[in-house]
Amino acid sequence: MCGIVGYTGTQPAAPILLEGLKKLEYRGYDSAGLAVRSGDALAEVVKAAGKLKNLIEMTDEGRALPGLCGIGHTRWATHGEPSRKNAHPHVSGNATGSGSGPVESDVVGVHNGIIENYEELKQKLLRNGYRFYSGTDTEVAIKLVDYYYKKYQIGPIDAINRMMVRVRGSYALALMFKDYPGELYCARKDSPLIIGVADGETFLASDVPAILSRTRDVYYIDNLQSARLLPGEAHFYDLNGDEVELPLTRVTWNAEAAEKGGYEHFMIKEIHEQPKAVRDTLNSIVKDGKVDLSAAGLDRTFLEQVKNIHIVACGSAWHVGMLAQYVLEDLAEIPVRVELASEFRYRKTLLSEGTLVIIVSQSGETADSLAALRKAKEQGVPTLAIVNVVGSTIAREADHVLYTLAGPEIAVATTKAYSAQLVSMYVLAVALAKVRGRIDETQTAAYLKALDALPEQMTRALENKERIQWFASKHANARDIFFIGRGLDYAICLEGSLKMKEISYIHSEAYAAGELKHGTISLVEEGTLVIGVLTQNSLVEKTVSNMAECKARGAYLMGLTGYGNYNVEETANFTVYVPNTDPHFIGSIAIIPLQLLAYYTSVAKGLDVDKPRNLAKSVTVE
Repeated sequence: MCGIVGYTGTQPAAPILLEGLKKLEYRGYDSAGLAVRSGDALAEVVKAAGKLKNLIEMTDEGRALPGLCGIGHTRWATHGEPSRKNAHPHVSGNATGSGSGPVESDVVGVHNGIIENYEELKQKLLRNGYRFYSGTDTEVAIKLVDYYYKKYQIGPIDAINRMMVRVRGSYALALMFKDYPGELYCARKDSPLIIGVADGETFLASDVPAILSRTRDVYYIDNLQSARLLPGEAHFYDLNGDEVELPLTRVTWNAEAAEKGGYEHFMIKEIHEQPKAVRDTLNSIVKDGKVDLSAAGLDRTFLEQVKNIHIVACGSAWHVGMLAQYVLEDLAEIPVRVELASEFRYRKTLLSEGTLVIIVSQSGETADSLAALRKAKEQGVPTLAIVNVVGSTIAREADHVLYTLAGPEIAVATTKAYSAQLVSMYVLAVALAKVRGRIDETQTAAYLKALDALPEQMTRALENKERIQWFASKHANARDIFFIGRGLDYAICLEGSLKMKEISYIHSEAYAAGELKHGTISLVEEGTLVIGVLTQNSLVEKTVSNMAECKARGAYLMGLTGYGNYNVEETANFTVYVPNTDPHFIGSIAIIPLQLLAYYTSVAKGLDVDKPRNLAKSVTVE
């Protein structure tokens, strides 16, 4: 969602802030702004609607804003329309919000999240003489800090803590106080915020890539904590105002991993990085030919106690769960329920003894998934997080953590994180099957051998890209696309369809092929593109039959299948073949052509592949 950066140190702040905001563009935004202070001078605020390049031009790449301390922001509108006056930073004074020049204000701040009771708080502040220039909940939060700061004549940390007690919702806040030049203050609840330190410099950001080129030493500030940042120093406080110690974490990603590296877009780069992401993740949990989940605290005794599983996630991570359900139930013969986190958190859940709740999230900050995790913990059942970001909130709060090693994922449309999550689920399924006595040593070795071969087979699947690019160019103007499959193939269709719709803006749906005749086939007309996924040999004939029914109604058919299923060509107009593997694991290979199809369709339409409209990388608010 919104991107936050901050800096205090020995160098001009504005260019560093703009550099950080560039690295956060992938999160999605509609406006951007900076606030920079030079010594005791008033804070200079500059805001711009639209792309970050507008702000860069207005500030002469930051050179027009002198000062060694500042904050920056890219906004994704929640409260208040996208506009210059609603852009951040916001101020505690009664400014016009035009976003230009020095501001006479005691508090200046930026915010990621949603203040749920902002209308109630706004009325309180209006009664105390405050006036508002924007339609945002952020302005309310900034003015509330100012209100407590002045009313009780207290320091910034105490004022921020009073605000946190009064506010309902989620937030990551970064603030500057006129009375404390050269210092930054911040606080968080349920929205991501990290602090980076280097020699004489301190950084803050809502995601690691923003500061990765400057420092790898970071603190992950905890929920309901605040911080005081000085050049080269970070001090953390709990809700009582007592100073607390936080561990310093070393980020192992290379800065180059967050760059395009010669590719036209991050998405195509990350599609090509999938074999490595799968290999690295496998190597972390399969050692010397044996499954080793000890780092996640999943020993044999724990696994033996698991009687059923709830997989809870959002978006593509939910699709990982849908596919994993087939694998877990077939291999381990354990009941699995897959739930959308946004539904799980609000319904009455019946979690019995022996239930394991698995939360899947790339960022480890997804708001609904975090709420679902906390609900499961309240009911006393063990939780396992499968996440990609070390030190993220979900990782810290779950009972057990299984880290995927996908590295930084920048494109909004996930690819390599999805693949790394999926292979983690495969390994967990093999481990559970072995512990439950459903497979023996020989079968276990065979499954692990098949998993070990996946990265090379995924690389071979990428060789289809020229044919898929040609096909995408022919169908870029499609109005509707339907993905159909049965069993595990249906789960693959769900992810393929999501990839298509989110970056090409073509209406796309995934259906269980057997459901076509229960209403959906009425939507098929002359020229409709229907993509059949046929990787499960026992179900190929049935899905081919469903595709033929669509063809009889004028559909144009694409088939995706494994080498050897050449009868698919007899029905499909265009067929893509992928390397065969154990049928449980084919989803990791079959998804690649569908990712490529979505990517090249978006490119053919001239769209912004990495930053699709209305979407954000990490959904940290409801």
